[in-house]
Formats: sequence, structure tokens, C-alpha cells
Amino acid sequence: MVTIAGNGMGAYDFTNLELNFCNYDKIICDPNFIENGRTILKLKFKDAKEYILQNYKKENILYVVTGSPLFFSAGTLIANKLPKEEVKIVNNISSKTYLLEKIFISENDVSVISIHGRKNIDLCEFMNKKYTFVLCDKYSINRLQEAMQFFEEEFITTTIAYKLGFEDEIIEEVNLFNFDENRFDLKEPFVLLIKRNYEHKKNLCDDLEFETERGMITKKYKRHLSLQNLDLEENNILWDIGAGSGSCGIEAYKRYKVKTIFFEKNETRVEFIKENLKNHHVCDCKLYIGQAEEIYPTLEQNPQRIFVGGGGKMVIDTLPYLYERLDVNGIMLINAITLKHLSQMIEVLNKAKIEYDTHSISLTTYKGVLDLVEPERQLFQIKIYKKEEK
Repeated sequence: MVTIAGNGMGAYDFTNLELNFCNYDKIICDPNFIENGRTILKLKFKDAKEYILQNYKKENILYVVTGSPLFFSAGTLIANKLPKEEVKIVNNISSKTYLLEKIFISENDVSVISIHGRKNIDLCEFMNKKYTFVLCDKYSINRLQEAMQFFEEEFITTTIAYKLGFEDEIIEEVNLFNFDENRFDLKEPFVLLIKRNYEHKKNLCDDLEFETERGMITKKYKRHLSLQNLDLEENNILWDIGAGSGSCGIEAYKRYKVKTIFFEKNETRVEFIKENLKNHHVCDCKLYIGQAEEIYPTLEQNPQRIFVGGGGKMVIDTLPYLYERLDVNGIMLINAITLKHLSQMIEVLNKAKIEYDTHSISLTTYKGVLDLVEPERQLFQIKIYKKEEK
């Protein structure tokens, strides 16, 4: 039998646990705990998990976790590996509940993410509600600064909750973008609460909402079609190649919560992209400046989606490499507005024996009450699915 109990806020000890420790054959906790004893095993998560799964039928085990076992806890991960009749949860207050009670904020206004021991940020939750609670480690401040590199300081208000439950706990506002690392020892436990000082716009963006160089924007209805055909999923990595104004990648973030990597070589357009990223409050994106084909090999993470909206002959020649980098079950969508580029793309793909679908899209708009037809340029789309090799 396994009992998983939280020690609540404060020091790494058992003082908040109202349990009879004599009832347990073994007591397992993290090496940070100050408790010692003949039956106490101080184990990292991997070793604790292995011990518990091997011995839960033979011993009565108490597993003590920090805070609440139901809040981003190793205890929950282990509990899900055990038969329900072999595990019992003894809850305790979490850092989130403790902090919100201190500063009088409703849990309904707060979304939660953890970047403790991880690099990926859940974009579905991050900055989604008025407040975002962030479970942190010593690297998290830098990670958040990177994720909000196109933010102005006034866009957010950040509260640090440092060493909650300890005698020297601190709860105060800090400047996340100019953080004084000498003020706090980031190896100690701390969390952040980030208040969003701007409103989300959830509808499709109008073209006028993007700063752009003339002709360097994918029109609203073409953006809509392109994003639909990319079949985007939450937290996908999207490469937007030949980004122009950045409108497609920005709208992909706003509508689907994907992490967009922008590639653009034209310095004028790059400045427009930066302005648009700021104006649309885009989180956790990257903007690479220069020849895209020279930058791809420097990136470690492969994308799940690739959108090629521009870039010319040099980008077209790299389509086989892009297909190779695409994750299995990923999608690459290529837009072409000239038959010349379409022919070049098809020739490159055929030579590389890459399967694709081609769609010709003709769109017409009308001025007035259907009085004046205003034809648009033909749009050709090539869609590629990367299937798992058999």
C-alpha cells in the first residue's frame, strides 16, 4: 500500500503532516528534505518511482512530496501507475492556493503552467487568463524573458512568491525584464504570478492590423485558407518561411496557440515583423534574419508544421531538406502565386520523390452590392503529409 502525502508550504520537513509515521515500513522523500531516520529513503523521482512500483505490494510506503500531491506533483505521476486500491492521497495546500489566498485573487482568473525542469511552455494556458501562475526553477526567469522578448514592460505585471511558508518568505512585484538576480537565490523555491495588462482579440485579424511593406502580406482570406489547410494543433512548432509581415505565423499563434519560428531575410520586412509581434502580443516565438536555408541546420527542434509563403528559388531548392526536417505525421504547405514558381516546386518535389497534393484556388471579391467584380490573383497550394515509413 502506498500513501502519497504533501508537506504543504514551508521547510522541507514533515512538521505539517498529521500522520503516525510508525505505521509505515518505508518513508520516501526528495533529497532536499532535512528529515533523517532508519526507515527514511531520500530518493530522486526516478529512483522513488522504481522503488515504489517494485515494493508497493510488500511494504506499507509513505511517499512525501512538496506542496500538494495533486498540483504538478511527482506523486500524481506515480499514483497513476498503481492500482487504485493500492494508493491513498493525503492532500495539502499548494503554492498556487497559498499565494492566491494571500493576495486575494480568485482561482477562476488564473491559468497555470509549469516550466520547472522543462523548456516547453504550454501556450494554451500561458497568458490565456488575466493571471498566469508559473511554477519555476532557477532557469525559468531567463526562459520567460525569452518567451516575451517582443513584449513591452507595461504589457505585464509580475509578482514573485519566494520561499512560501518559510519565515523569510517574500511576496512582491518585480520587473521580469530587468530582474535583479542578486536579490533572490533562484535555487530556493519560488513561483511567479504574471498579470496580463492587455486584452486578447479572438476574431480573425484584418489586414490593416499588420504593419507591412506593400504587397508583402498574405491577405486575410488566404491566411484563413492556409491556416485551415495546415491542420494546426496546440503547441505545434510552425516554421513560417519567407514570413513577409509575419501575418500568417502571428495569426497561427493567436488562433491555434502554436510556437512560430519566423524566417525573413529582408531587413525592412524584419522591422515590420518585430512591430507586429509586439502589437499582437505574440509569446514564445523566434525571428531569424538572413538566408533561411543557412539557418535551418542550426535549429535543434524539428517542426510539426511548415508554411512556405515566400523565399524564391533558393527556398524552393531546399524543399527536400525541409521535408526531411519535418516531424513524422507533419504537414508542409507551400503557397505559389505564379505558374513559374509552381512548376519549379513540382519539379523539385518530383525529383525528390516526395508525394504531394496540388490545389488551385480562385478567389473573387465584389465591391458594392455585387456591382463590380474584383478578381484576385490565382493561388496555388501544395500540401505535403509526411507519413511514417513502413
